[in-house]
Amino acid sequence: MSPEVPRQPGMSELRADCASCFGLCCVALPFSASADFAIDKPAGRPCPNLRADFRCGIHRDLRKRGFPGCVAFDCFGAGQKVSQVTFGGRDWREDRASAERMFEVFPIMRQLHELLWYLNEALTLPAARPIHADLRRALAETERLTHDGPDLLVKLDVAAHRSEIGDLLLRASELTRAAAVPALKGEPARGRKRSGGAGRARKKELRGADLIGADLRGADLTGADLRGAYLIGADLKGADLRVADLIGADLRGADLGGADLTGSLFLTQSQLNAANGDAATRPPTSLERPVHWATTTRSRPPRS
Repeated sequence: MSPEVPRQPGMSELRADCASCFGLCCVALPFSASADFAIDKPAGRPCPNLRADFRCGIHRDLRKRGFPGCVAFDCFGAGQKVSQVTFGGRDWREDRASAERMFEVFPIMRQLHELLWYLNEALTLPAARPIHADLRRALAETERLTHDGPDLLVKLDVAAHRSEIGDLLLRASELTRAAAVPALKGEPARGRKRSGGAGRARKKELRGADLIGADLRGADLTGADLRGAYLIGADLKGADLRVADLIGADLRGADLGGADLTGSLFLTQSQLNAANGDAATRPPTSLERPVHWATTTRSRPPRS
């Protein structure tokens, strides 16, 4: 009898359900005193703010108390998967023999769930249809890995798997930006291989760029490749980021006031939570407007 193939998860299953988790992000992961965290905490040690019921004792005041990194963090549903599936609902406080293994598995599972989020999004992109079959296979394989036991998960070469998936996601991004940018600019999608489509996107190759604190007010970044770009504290007020690839971009403290992120690719809730916005900021409809964003509209320059 062949083993049961795990059902592929939808986006809703890749959202954190803290009520079904044993506070793993507050225990398994380390953090250092910085602008993101008020204290040092080594991996495997519970945060002093973690209560007996696995809830955060200062959840409503995390930013005020110096823990904006906690507000921005997203496990993509890995916490409940490890707690309820991988370890069958065993509480690490009551099952100390499993605790260390659970803490090792959690960051691996988080990476796999993040990839599942990106793959699900890629499958919604019409222009990426030529590689949808490959994306579905990658999704199924990644989901299968999330159902492996703890001993197999800790041996998984996550970096190699991420690299393989990353190539597919990049192709999906290229296909989407090449098709979308000419339409957004009012240009024909075909017959302009040099100046339109992918050619235009290549002019905005900012992958991994150091844009920390950069003045990008009103910048036309339509269809830009900002994968892994450092946008910490960047001023992006009024910037046009439609269909920009933002996978892995660091938006901590970035000002997105009035920015248009409609249709941006691979943007996550965690990235939005780490940035600042206002009432005029236009995030993708699949993501929630962070509660700390301004409810008024700040003045911003016209788009260049």
